[in-house]
Amino acid sequence: MSSTSSDVVAEPAPSAPVPPRALPNGLAAFLVFLSSGAVLVLETVSLRLVGPYVGVTLQVTSSVIGMALAAIAYGAWMGGWLADRRDPRTLLGPALVLAGIATAVTLPVVRYAGEALRGGAASAVLLLTALAVLLPAALLAGVTPLVVKLQLADLRRTGQVVGRLSGIGTLGGITATLATGFVLVAALPSTVIVLALAGVLGVTGLVLGAYLRRGSGTGLPGPTRAKAALAVLGLTGALLSAVAPNPCDVETAYHCARVEVDGQWTQGRTLYLNSAEHSYVDLADPTHLKYAYTQWIGLVADLARPPKQRMDALHLGGGGFTMPRYLAATRPGSDNLVFEIDGGLVELDRRELGVRTGPQLRARVGDARVLLGAEPTDSRDFIVGDAFGHLVVPWHLATREMAADIRRVLRPDGIYVQNVIDYPPDRFIRSELATVAAEFRNVALIAPPGAIAGQAGANFLIVASDAPLPLAGIPAQLRLLPEPARLLDGDELAAFVGDALVLTDDFAPVDQLLATA
Repeated sequence: MSSTSSDVVAEPAPSAPVPPRALPNGLAAFLVFLSSGAVLVLETVSLRLVGPYVGVTLQVTSSVIGMALAAIAYGAWMGGWLADRRDPRTLLGPALVLAGIATAVTLPVVRYAGEALRGGAASAVLLLTALAVLLPAALLAGVTPLVVKLQLADLRRTGQVVGRLSGIGTLGGITATLATGFVLVAALPSTVIVLALAGVLGVTGLVLGAYLRRGSGTGLPGPTRAKAALAVLGLTGALLSAVAPNPCDVETAYHCARVEVDGQWTQGRTLYLNSAEHSYVDLADPTHLKYAYTQWIGLVADLARPPKQRMDALHLGGGGFTMPRYLAATRPGSDNLVFEIDGGLVELDRRELGVRTGPQLRARVGDARVLLGAEPTDSRDFIVGDAFGHLVVPWHLATREMAADIRRVLRPDGIYVQNVIDYPPDRFIRSELATVAAEFRNVALIAPPGAIAGQAGANFLIVASDAPLPLAGIPAQLRLLPEPARLLDGDELAAFVGDALVLTDDFAPVDQLLATA
């Protein structure tokens, strides 16, 4: 009996997929550094983009930071998800190109949407900051997990690779934050920064795509229509940026500034900062005070000393230099020293608003709180507090410690006046009055009757001194002004202030007190 056997040929075992070749370490580090840094550039510049429409308040800053963090979280998650399903080499170039296009499109999107979302409503702030940050930052955040995937060719080095790239990404963010805050914003308009960043991202994506295609046969999307669509998107973004409405004549380090000619008086000029009407200047007549609160300041100054007697005055905040020019004109020989944090605004005032500095009118650029600390004790007769970040008094200029330093610099019979903007239910003005009263013996308030009654938002003028205030002449003079105003002092003022919080350097929730809801 014979048996036959058939040859059995074993099929080769399926080979494991060959992992993508690791990126060179230098290229990987560059991509992570660039993408992480670009997110922080966007975050910093976004404050400048949205500021003209919704202001630069704590809520706006918090919203921009929150949207950037949300973009980083969702972008990193999506980038990691895609890295496990597609060859990261096919995604890196397109991700950077799309991030560049999204960055360029941010300019027209924010500027058109900002015109419709003006104001400080929470919904407008959240929506506008989302439009400014979310999409481009999410695309950029997806780059790091794609690069990490390509670097993990050896699983024994996972911790080292992830730690190194994470550290490089953090360094990129730190570098971008410092460079943008200290250099770019001071040297370049926001439009230039955003479009330059978009160009860098787009060019890097194209070059990277060509490099990766040469090495592995893949890169940017192959179909011609996809490439054409990307090109059209990029060109559309650039064209829209060119024609989008720009709310600024000049971008300084702190403000989007614009000067408009008064339609009823050719010598009148209105200064807008971040789209808020900030100062009015009459080039022909420095004694012309248009706004009610400036008339109140002028009235107190006129009563503080005999007519035309020189005065040593200090102005915390320059704006359009309306009050320094008024005092220089009405009290010849006076020394008006202005603390203005924005050097670019001072230059704009010289160029557009007829400000001429000299012995009677000096400007010192810097933070008012810091500069005040260097002023001699008992050196000023009159101090004007008129510093704002959009419509908000900066918190560090509204505390009891600040009021104490103002009292130190004032002479014993000197007067401090502070301009404050508030809205019903008037929590901030009550707290600021309580704060100033904690340091000064005599305090009064000038404001429109409707604002005192809690019916409308308005400017309020706090008047304070250790010496008795010249209150007797104020009510009669207020009745001569074109806009109605009341003077509160004594028991009436105490009833208005109630048990309001005294603000300190340790606790000064200015933005929250100003919230209307």
